[in-house]
Amino acid sequence: MSTAPLRVAMLGCGVVGTQVARLLTEHAGELAARSGRPLEIVGIAVRRTGRDRAATGVAPELFTTDAEELVTRADIVIEVIGGIEPARTLILSAMAHGASVVTANKALLAQDGPTLYAAADEHAVDLYFEAAVAGAIPLVRPVRESLAGDRIKRVLGIVNGTTNYVLDQMDTTGAGFAEAVEQAQALGYAEADPTADVEGFDAAAKAAILASLAFHTRVPASAVYREGITDVSAADVAAAREMGCVVKLLAICERTADPAGGEGVAVRVHPAMLPRTHPLAGVRGAFNAVFVEAEAAGELMFYGPGAGGEPTASAVLGDVVSVARHRVQGGRGPGESSYAELSLLPMGSTRTRYHVSLDVADRPGVLAQVALVFADHEVSIETVRQQLTPGEGDAPPRAALVVVTHQATDEALAATVDDLAKLDVVQAVASVMRVEGE
Repeated sequence: MSTAPLRVAMLGCGVVGTQVARLLTEHAGELAARSGRPLEIVGIAVRRTGRDRAATGVAPELFTTDAEELVTRADIVIEVIGGIEPARTLILSAMAHGASVVTANKALLAQDGPTLYAAADEHAVDLYFEAAVAGAIPLVRPVRESLAGDRIKRVLGIVNGTTNYVLDQMDTTGAGFAEAVEQAQALGYAEADPTADVEGFDAAAKAAILASLAFHTRVPASAVYREGITDVSAADVAAAREMGCVVKLLAICERTADPAGGEGVAVRVHPAMLPRTHPLAGVRGAFNAVFVEAEAAGELMFYGPGAGGEPTASAVLGDVVSVARHRVQGGRGPGESSYAELSLLPMGSTRTRYHVSLDVADRPGVLAQVALVFADHEVSIETVRQQLTPGEGDAPPRAALVVVTHQATDEALAATVDDLAKLDVVQAVASVMRVEGE
């Protein structure tokens, strides 16, 4: 058996890449023992050479701007540059030249995962991506390997640390949305432009990957319903507290009946009220957690840091050791499993409970009119609460009507809200929020 080092090429040397390179260098002996052969960094592709990258522990001459050439002379390529291009082209080139690939690129996997899987199969190499979902939390491997003999019914998770931190601050300190985002940016949890996080794009890409793995069905990011947290107000957070709930941005992937009587997959990302008794409700700060419900295994929860240089590097290196072992011992890891080909269901067909807050006129008969609209759309009301707020000056008092429903389809609830807004007695539909986890 050969004892020659396995050649490792890295694409990118940002926060994550720096820690991957450092750990590959500092723990070289242990990683060699676990892999079966030494792992030798043969190059790191960066945009510009000449910067001080002493923290990596890698010799300056190994940094290059020629990523295209670098991937042609490696056994293992680690991609941590992110985005769609040039990452996709570089990964495909690496595979064509016989390299296995470890990537943390959730956006590329969610958009074009089948192309990468097909290339890995064609060239008989590995494609591993534990770091693409939930950082250091071992999640991808348990879902696609440990639970391969089970039937997953539902995946419910907090998969974006930035939004969890923001919502946690709003709940625990009373901070407003903008203030909480600024705090997250100051602590390095949020980017200068936090759009990908707060608008749910990051979580939607991760949900697409999880759903594809859990249900053996190709789920592109475009099939994921997405709402961010920018419209979550202090009033929403307070209303959740009154119900014994907390607001979380949830990624929800579930196997459910389709209109034809078969099975389908519904995948969505949106803020929701979650009972404080639910295990996910206690996930604080920038941490992530994913709750998996399987037929035989029952309820499983995976929890830990979902981002950051060292935690993500831990997941990357776990994959590197796995693909290195395959190089040494022969064989490959699991590829794409999309045999089920379940239908992808629209958001309108999903069912959950709802919390609807209305600003209404303070006069008799209002509740009856509101209740009739819910009944017309076959949305059953669970509870109703009315609050009066004194008007300013000579203005009449304002009334707020809070309705919590039983389970209903999203389509029926949307139609209900549209008709409520047309009532003369309804001055505004203040907020609509889903209630999950019960």
